[in-house]
Amino acid sequence: MSPASSAAQAARRRSAGTAAPKLAVPALTAARRPRKVSTVEQTLDNGLRVIVVRRPSVPMFELRLAVPFFSTRSTHHARSMLLASTMLSGTDRHDRHGLATAAGQLGAEIGLSVDPDRLLLSTSALATGLRPMLDLVAEIVTGASYPAREVAGERDRLVDRTQVSRSSAGVLAGDAFARRLLPGHPYGQALPDEQQIAATTATQLRALHRSLVRPEGAVLVLVGDLSPARAVAAVQAALAGWTGAAEVSPAKPVPLVGHLPLLVVDRPGSVQTSLRFGGPALPRTDANYPALQLANLAFGGYFSSRWVENIRENKGYSYSPRSLIDHARLASTFELTADVATEVTAPAVLETLYELGRIATRPIDASELESVQQYAIGTLALATSTQAGLATQLSALAGAGLGTEWLAEHPARLLRVTTEEVAAAAHRFLAPQRLVGVAVGDAGQITDPLSSVIDLA
Repeated sequence: MSPASSAAQAARRRSAGTAAPKLAVPALTAARRPRKVSTVEQTLDNGLRVIVVRRPSVPMFELRLAVPFFSTRSTHHARSMLLASTMLSGTDRHDRHGLATAAGQLGAEIGLSVDPDRLLLSTSALATGLRPMLDLVAEIVTGASYPAREVAGERDRLVDRTQVSRSSAGVLAGDAFARRLLPGHPYGQALPDEQQIAATTATQLRALHRSLVRPEGAVLVLVGDLSPARAVAAVQAALAGWTGAAEVSPAKPVPLVGHLPLLVVDRPGSVQTSLRFGGPALPRTDANYPALQLANLAFGGYFSSRWVENIRENKGYSYSPRSLIDHARLASTFELTADVATEVTAPAVLETLYELGRIATRPIDASELESVQQYAIGTLALATSTQAGLATQLSALAGAGLGTEWLAEHPARLLRVTTEEVAAAAHRFLAPQRLVGVAVGDAGQITDPLSSVIDLA
């Protein structure tokens, strides 16, 4: 459904003298006693941290290998993106086709992604194929060859994809917002520089691999129909030849800024405006994080939240507004995003500021607290109910030094949160005067209306 049709429906409801129905969150069933899981966690002699969880729901396993990949070098973002795109293009034993065939014989595909914090290798296979898959992973991390011809082809494709991405208002808004919130930091660059990609050579990728694709500080998560002790032994045997510590890059302080006027980024002729607001947040390890998590949910973190009900259900300004707390190794941020029609940009911003101010100054009631607690606990249970979901969650938590115990204890932490604690967290982190914002749209049409509701840069 488009924003225009949502707006039309909202208008018909108003003309009929009826309000949009309040959407209630169904009550959870009685909480089940957490099932005891068999888990082994061990750091190997080469510095690799291994986490194995037995989850025999299906005769398969999920594998996540996260390698620290942070760097302050100005060319790192472009080179790391190209490295992730070409790491599977060949090894000292197989070419690209041979690697894909070897994985396919195990019923698997191998995926690679990279962000400012880590390089992530992901795959799954039948449990009987654990050792062959570990051998294949070892071959990749120790012997990726980056053939010059493969690198040249992927380099051109990555330049093209990046240029195409810049035509998207949402991508532009994300990049502009990151640069505004985290100026001068690797976290503040959402898009790689095309010229830097084009200048990257296969030799430079091999050097980057040698310097950072190292086991010390890396985390390997295995979840599936496995014996944890035997799985750790298999990892030790397969990856014993992967050695070395990565080059240390200084942990550059994260320059999270305070309130700044709204930045308008001109996109002439755009029929929509992409809005981004955000600011600092708390990491999962902070004692007050559960309260902030619930404050975010009450504001805009799920379908029945205040902001979503206001600008989507009641006014039809945006089809999919949402807010979230994003966690990186060095910083956590509160972010909200919405795409709105050009003509309702200023009203949508006004309603957003109103809802931020309301949740920062007026505590939620007991009923609303119970709803967001149910939602948070229920979604966590769903997210970890499968082998893939649990492996992904554990891999993300491992970057903060957390593990299965955090997942087991978090529901109880959420249930202990009070309305007063949610109010305090909202006041501290969600108040509009604590946030920065970006609007990407047709500046000729949105600037004057916006200037009447918010300060502009």
